[in-house]
Amino acid sequence: MARQEEIIIGRRLKTSYISTVVSITMVLYVLGLLGIIIMHTHKLSEHIKENIGFSIILMDNARMADINHLQKSLDAFDAVKSTEFISSEKAAEELIAELGEDFVEFLGYNPLFPSIEVRLNAAWANPDSLEVFERTVLQSRIVKEVDYQKNLVNIVNENVRKIGFALLLFSVLLLVIAFTLINNTIRLSVFSKRFLIKSMQLIGATQSFIRKPFVIKGVLQGMIGAVIAISLLLASLYGAQQSVPELIDFQDIQMLFSLFVLVIILGIVISWISTWFAVKKYLRIKTDNLYLY
Repeated sequence: MARQEEIIIGRRLKTSYISTVVSITMVLYVLGLLGIIIMHTHKLSEHIKENIGFSIILMDNARMADINHLQKSLDAFDAVKSTEFISSEKAAEELIAELGEDFVEFLGYNPLFPSIEVRLNAAWANPDSLEVFERTVLQSRIVKEVDYQKNLVNIVNENVRKIGFALLLFSVLLLVIAFTLINNTIRLSVFSKRFLIKSMQLIGATQSFIRKPFVIKGVLQGMIGAVIAISLLLASLYGAQQSVPELIDFQDIQMLFSLFVLVIILGIVISWISTWFAVKKYLRIKTDNLYLY
């Protein structure tokens, strides 16, 4: 009979342990998934900003030596990611290919000016920085004008701010929910051992001695849950890349590694704090009140 009771108790302990790990895993998985979404959203916004067209229209009589000097000056500028010189002949060829008609032959001359196509780094792709960059470029005597879509820049930056703010609020809310769920799960696990905690306390065990095995177990549960959550995140990421191969272009291994480290830290810290406070609660409860909680 005693043997059977030990088996039943052992099964309950294993079930409690597994349910706690599963709960931690799912919560951390959702948090990690949100982190991956934020990471890809950030990379996508940078990609869009860096592909906003910025054309420097040059004078028709500009010498190649001056053009090369200007292009080298632009390449040395922190704001510039890349530059490409487009001659008037090349611009005409590209436009003819798009229109399907030889407008040069029709007009009798090439009306297009040479230009330098510039791609800026994402940090500079905002209205204020572009205005500063435009004023700087216009100081060159071979520059006729600067052309870029100001409305598009404003729209992109405004939408990025709105999406970023919404994701930040959602992240904070989800973090609070995650802490609450993990905390409640661990408290229920400790609740089943409240009589053991009180018995150890009655025979003279110190609070730190009683708390230590529970905290170690909680931290291990957090680590195991985090590792499983990371495995699920990697599987989800792999599946998403198989469905949408373009996602590979937005991968940042360093940011992904940092995210996984953060998931592990969250799993350990939340589990440690929740276990510490849960055990503390039952250490302070009077014996007569154990049946009330």
